[in-house]
Amino acid sequence: MKIEEVQSTAKKQRIATHTHIKGLGLDANGNAIPLAAGFVGQAEAREAAGLVVDMIKQKKMAGRALLLAGPPGTGKTALALGISQELGSKVPFCPMVGSEVYSSEVKKTEVLMENFRRAIGLRIKENKEVYEGEVTELSPEETESVTGGYGKSISHVIIGLKTVKGTKQLKLDPTIYDALIKEKVAVGDVIYIEANSGAVKRVGRSDAFATEFDLEAEEYVPLPKGEVHKKKEIVQDVTLHDLDAANAQPQGGQDILSLMGQMMKPRKTEITDKLRQEINKVVNRYIDEGVAELVPGVLFIDEVHMLDMECFSYLNRALESSLSPIVIFATNRGICNVRGTDMNSPHGIPVDLLDRLVIIRTQIYGPAEMIQILAIRAQVEELVVDEESLAFLGEIGQSTSLRHAVQLLSPANIVAKMNGRDSICKADLEEVSKLYIDAKTSAKILQEQQEKYIS
Repeated sequence: MKIEEVQSTAKKQRIATHTHIKGLGLDANGNAIPLAAGFVGQAEAREAAGLVVDMIKQKKMAGRALLLAGPPGTGKTALALGISQELGSKVPFCPMVGSEVYSSEVKKTEVLMENFRRAIGLRIKENKEVYEGEVTELSPEETESVTGGYGKSISHVIIGLKTVKGTKQLKLDPTIYDALIKEKVAVGDVIYIEANSGAVKRVGRSDAFATEFDLEAEEYVPLPKGEVHKKKEIVQDVTLHDLDAANAQPQGGQDILSLMGQMMKPRKTEITDKLRQEINKVVNRYIDEGVAELVPGVLFIDEVHMLDMECFSYLNRALESSLSPIVIFATNRGICNVRGTDMNSPHGIPVDLLDRLVIIRTQIYGPAEMIQILAIRAQVEELVVDEESLAFLGEIGQSTSLRHAVQLLSPANIVAKMNGRDSICKADLEEVSKLYIDAKTSAKILQEQQEKYIS
């Protein structure tokens, strides 16, 4: 008899460029710890970002924008991700790239606005009356069918629910019986029924039946505490874009025209300003009534120099709006043209918008910091690298770029395995660095052999 162990089907996360970033790595006083949360160096930038996180949490950062400026490969995207990790999953974080606005279907400003709305969350609190418990009896009461004939129709259904505190018998409408059948509810299941909407949700099987069979594909849940009938506060998190999208699609009827309309619906509907204003009114009313609370999130625009004058002037207006998220821009450009104009400007951003920005600079990494980053990356990718190899990779990183050095880790690991070793040594890295050249070397070769290429 062959017994095999089953591998877990839990989703293995792919290792991405910034998988190792777990936060900003600051202590309780907001000072940067030299090596923490996957971050190395960049102490000033991290402390500045930490203050931004505090301002966002206190809701004092609305309508302001932040610019992360620095040479390529100095951790601008990592800083933005660190900010999003610090804020937690409840605060919306919407990343986009400057070039995303050039879509053939939708106006540039519409793409920007859509992302602005995606970055603003709304936390809606709702009080619901629910009946929950383990089903002790489920008996539909039948009567003669009203329409005559031989069939019988269900007049009502009697259901018994049991919790730790007591039991209750409920007489329910026949429509709820249909919902019970749909959810495949049987005696011994734990369910909850919403009083106002009549929605039925099967939570799982009561754990009193857990020892019935050895092989069960059931999820066992404990008997609910408290009374059968209780009031529950349910909190829902939505973004303003979700509300826009839900209201922008017309709910068609059953006639042939609306069905055809749904079939031939264009790929992307543009949401009008009028609709957004209506939704803003409703949202403001909710906030005034205390039903909902606004959660301004973060919109991160990478490669912001890719935007043109129209987008920049639109951003000026959008940042002044009362419903505006915190916007973080990132760019690696120096003084260059604003896209679509002959105007030279720092970072490729017009001066009037630069005035509104708080700028955080990222510094180039030194050799020691580079080696630490490479060690973290090796650890994340589960590679074994000795000290000498890391020092050699650090030298490669100094002469080329950090990104190039990180990219050499995986091929070097494969070369090491082909040579029958588990750890990467200097010889593997030397071999791999001969196989793959970096951008600077490539540019140098192009200059030397200009006449052989078409230019």
